[in-house]
Amino acid sequence: IILAIKGRVIVTGIGKSGLIGQKIAATLSSTGTPAFFLHPTEAVHGDLGMVTADDAVICLSKSGDTNEVSALIPILKQIGVPIITLTGNLRSALAERSDVALDVSVASEACPNNLAPTASTTAMLALGDALAVALLEQRRFDKEDFAFLHPGGSLGRKLQKIDDIMFTGDHIPKVAPDAALSEVISEITRKRFGGVCVVNDRNELVGIITDGDLRRLMQRTQDMTHVRASDIMNVHPKVVHVGAFAAQALEMMEQHNILQLVVVNKNGNPLGMVHLHDLLEAGIGSL
Repeated sequence: IILAIKGRVIVTGIGKSGLIGQKIAATLSSTGTPAFFLHPTEAVHGDLGMVTADDAVICLSKSGDTNEVSALIPILKQIGVPIITLTGNLRSALAERSDVALDVSVASEACPNNLAPTASTTAMLALGDALAVALLEQRRFDKEDFAFLHPGGSLGRKLQKIDDIMFTGDHIPKVAPDAALSEVISEITRKRFGGVCVVNDRNELVGIITDGDLRRLMQRTQDMTHVRASDIMNVHPKVVHVGAFAAQALEMMEQHNILQLVVVNKNGNPLGMVHLHDLLEAGIGSL
């Protein structure tokens, strides 16, 4: 039913069920199913105007006899919206008047008096989460979609794309394979990454040279007059592809103990470069 609608999911309930409903609506919205919570009392005082025939309504009621929720059913029927109820009483009037009734009954509450909604609200919440995840899977809602809906906070930073952080264009340090050592050092110094890409005449990445490579060269070689970039470059540089998560780049850098990473496209052309400090300053954490 929810996959078929063109509108949104409206979740309603009162008391503790209402609080659970707010969480279910939030989880649905954040996982690709637009939803909002409608307070049943406010609904009968004008907020029912939010509901259209393109929507679906989820009603929450442990007893299935909640007056405020039951009062909405005749109007919802007139609107023609499908009604889904989560209840602990499948024989209730609310359950019987719904298009679908989902059982959230429990043997007893965790409350020693068997009164305060505890186990019943937990069951209701669990089923709501299960529904959200089932919809997520049906919609093939992936990490990219999740990142798009969560741009703020630590979660948003964790799902940020490397494209948003990398340096591009003239900021990328590049030399040709036959570049002299002086040119390599100059490019590394000017571009701040502590390394330089070695590219061929098709702008394909064929290697990388880092500060460490230069230090090791100086330790073992006295005469560096004829040294060329191709002589000292690492021909198997670690790269990340454009569109990758910045957190994946950070994990790769930590795993291989490197400070810079080249961002390439599917043809192996360097489109950007990022330094470990750039990721840390952006607040990127591991996935």
